[in-house]
Amino acid sequence: MSEKDYLCLKWGTLKGWDLHSDKGKELLKKYLDIGMNISAMCQDDTPEQKQLILDIIDECNSDTIHLDWDAIDVSKEEAKKYIMEYGKNNE
Repeated sequence: MSEKDYLCLKWGTLKGWDLHSDKGKELLKKYLDIGMNISAMCQDDTPEQKQLILDIIDECNSDTIHLDWDAIDVSKEEAKKYIMEYGKNNE
């Protein structure tokens, strides 16, 4: 049985993770290689990084993704919507 993954999002980006699959780790490495701010609040993801987050969500071996600010677990589809729509109301 595969270990369950954990993914936490905040400020429209990655905040925390515990990924076990080779593919998940590879996607995360690509994301991190592009560059990441130590503070999730200051992170400004590129379109490529946003796509990598969406791919990580799809690859994540968990039924839910944690939204840290709201302290709730949401479906993968809700998590992807959160990533794509975050900050659009402030533009």
